[in-house]
Amino acid sequence: MKKPLAMIAFGGNALLQSGQKGTYEEQLANVQKACEQLLPLIKEGYNIVIGHGNGPQVGNALLRHEAGEKAYGLKAMPMDFCGSETQGSIAYMIETAMERVLNSAGIKRNVVSLVTRVEVRADDPMFQKPTKPVGPYYSKEEAERLHAESGAIYREDPKGNGWRKVVASPIPVKINNIEIIKELAEAGNIVITVGGGGIPVVTDETGHHGVEAVIDKDLASALCAIQIGADEFRILTDVPKVYVNFHTPQQQAIDVMDVATAKEYLAQGQFTEGSMAPKVRAGILFVENGGKECIISETRITR
Repeated sequence: MKKPLAMIAFGGNALLQSGQKGTYEEQLANVQKACEQLLPLIKEGYNIVIGHGNGPQVGNALLRHEAGEKAYGLKAMPMDFCGSETQGSIAYMIETAMERVLNSAGIKRNVVSLVTRVEVRADDPMFQKPTKPVGPYYSKEEAERLHAESGAIYREDPKGNGWRKVVASPIPVKINNIEIIKELAEAGNIVITVGGGGIPVVTDETGHHGVEAVIDKDLASALCAIQIGADEFRILTDVPKVYVNFHTPQQQAIDVMDVATAKEYLAQGQFTEGSMAPKVRAGILFVENGGKECIISETRITR
């Protein structure tokens, strides 16, 4: 009998929680707690693929590269390189934590990590209107100088913290090596892939080329779930359920909502951009493209 296949997306809290400094020890402890949440599924016989975020880690990588350039003249690496760098380091932590969880439960499963490129379209309109802030804050004068030197776009932070570089957030269209991901998972290996939404690449007759962009991690995980034919798509967050009227006296938890209801709530602005809204969109994408259901914490999105 074929085992059920689940795509799991670790939210940002799985790596770094509010108020923490982001030390290796903190992140590893957080990751282990997230991996422990998967143990019931593994005991039920599920095959597992894991995606994860990398926003704070990429920001820290950019800071390190900038500091190295200022202090030692080392050329800072581009966004796609930083994405691959953090994919590897985060996957290492997930592998380490998952191995501990499996060993404590007496379960023998291999954990395999893939540094994953994700294709986007070169003509995606988001490249013409970049909105995703990345990296450190600068003064207006520094931002103007950096723009003149590199052509990168900088915008003022709405909260008055300074100016930050902004890059495009294009739609993912293809997960590289998706057949291998599916094959490894169906063979019983726990696969870590599409970290941080994947390394954004465009393709031409010579192959793939990295681009200065950030892919939404939830959309990339949803696309991976669709392309491997996952039975379930689960997004782990730090809240127990999805809510409407969140943080108001009228707050209500949602147990189940169909796609039509989810779209209606999105149109009403019930879900915050940069938080729950992209997760709900990812759930809708999965269900509308053949998935049985998406589970965000304990809230189910169905057809």
